[in-house]
Amino acid sequence: MDKKGEKQMKLQSVMLYVKDQSQAVKFWTEVMQFEIINESALMEEYKSYEIGATKESETTIVLFDRAFIEKYSPGVTLDPPSLMFEVDDLEALYNRMKSMDVTVGELVEMPTGKVFNFSDFEGNYFAVTQKQ
Repeated sequence: MDKKGEKQMKLQSVMLYVKDQSQAVKFWTEVMQFEIINESALMEEYKSYEIGATKESETTIVLFDRAFIEKYSPGVTLDPPSLMFEVDDLEALYNRMKSMDVTVGELVEMPTGKVFNFSDFEGNYFAVTQKQ
């Protein structure tokens, strides 16, 4: 709560627009081990999938079919967001992703800790760091 007793704003979800929704769901659930929190029916048999690291995640990713966004929200930028994830064991995730043939960058030591980037099945890059 702020000084006036009002709740602070927080980030609820990040929307990611993908070309192949089933492949995106597979990447985030199988590779990243996220959970599907909600599947919503949209117009014309489109769907959205809300995913999170756990079902209790405070911030989630919502996967939308890019074609749906192009049709119903033509002014929206389709570029992927730049996201940084945090894990307890960075090297374990790095090695697991490499063993699954996921495109990963080098493990880099930064002043804030180790980090590496990775690509989903559509070539969108994200980063992950280790919890300090």
